[in-house]
Amino acid sequence: MLVVHHLNNSRSQRVLWLLEELGLDYEVRHYQRDPKTMRAPLELREVHPLGKSPVVTDGATVLAETGAIIDYLVNRDGERRLTPEPGSADHLRFVYFMHYAEGSAMPPLLMKLVFDKIAAAPVPFFVKPVVKGIVAKVSADFITPQLKNHLDFLEAELADRPWFAGQEFSAADVQMSFPLEAAAQRAGLDESRPRLMDFLRRIHARPAYRRALERGGPYAFAK
Repeated sequence: MLVVHHLNNSRSQRVLWLLEELGLDYEVRHYQRDPKTMRAPLELREVHPLGKSPVVTDGATVLAETGAIIDYLVNRDGERRLTPEPGSADHLRFVYFMHYAEGSAMPPLLMKLVFDKIAAAPVPFFVKPVVKGIVAKVSADFITPQLKNHLDFLEAELADRPWFAGQEFSAADVQMSFPLEAAAQRAGLDESRPRLMDFLRRIHARPAYRRALERGGPYAFAK
């Protein structure tokens, strides 16, 4: 039996969604973040040494990292569902976006989250101007331009096709969902980029996505 070790408000929501799209049977084991630190509980280290989510177990097999989990699941039954035809241009884009989501899109989003927390953290009054100055400088010179560059790129990618790999929905769209949901929550993604916002509305309306929310519980990024 497939078991998803699911952390609330995390990347593991994508795994639940993919399993619903694939129609595979699975069990969900829920883990809750610490309400103060927002970190995953130590119990997850009993499943995988890094103690992070998503983690999927399939019998004796333990898998971490969303991209690796998605690759495993779409190949599990040998049919390669939700993947374009190998050798096609769509398949090349599929592979690209499967890696791009975490390799390129998420780092500036994570940097923004970290620097926003630094700016809001309590510090001695005489240090605060220095901290805020550093945060403002890094944000203005690097983080904000990087986020704009990525969002502009992704908006353009959907100019001539409805999905990231091509004309058909694929697992690459599942992988791309979290960076875009995070960008809409904290990085300025809004109706000024209508194709990306339409993408979010379309995935949020999919029946499998709604079923995954029912299985996973409250998920702030779906708003």
